[in-house]
Amino acid sequence: MTLDEKKQQVIEDFSSYDEWLDKYEYLIELGKGLDALPEEKKTEDRLIKGCQSRVWLDSELKDGKLFFSADSDAIITKGIISLLIGIYSGATPQEIAADDFGFVEEIGLRENLSPTRAGGLASMIQTIKEIAENAE
Repeated sequence: MTLDEKKQQVIEDFSSYDEWLDKYEYLIELGKGLDALPEEKKTEDRLIKGCQSRVWLDSELKDGKLFFSADSDAIITKGIISLLIGIYSGATPQEIAADDFGFVEEIGLRENLSPTRAGGLASMIQTIKEIAENAE
């Protein structure tokens, strides 16, 4: 799937739920499905700054594409990072760096998070973009 197709799929998935409680459940399920990051990769340099909970993000550039793995000690946060890396893993650094992450607003995620979680989401997005920009 292309980056745009992945974003469209997430928008459709979120629109299938009427209530935000159901959307949170969906995020929790995404988090539960995320493979745990090995302990040796849970290092300070992989920790996303600005998140209330601890979120680790690892990346690998392979054949011109970035692949992400992540983990968090909070289940909703783990779902959010799972959502992001599910979309951006396998994209080129150029695609990620040029993306506006507008789907986040389209699904209403930021506005339905607590201020601290919304700040953490912004930090996750910024970190993914920085990794992409530095990989180019």
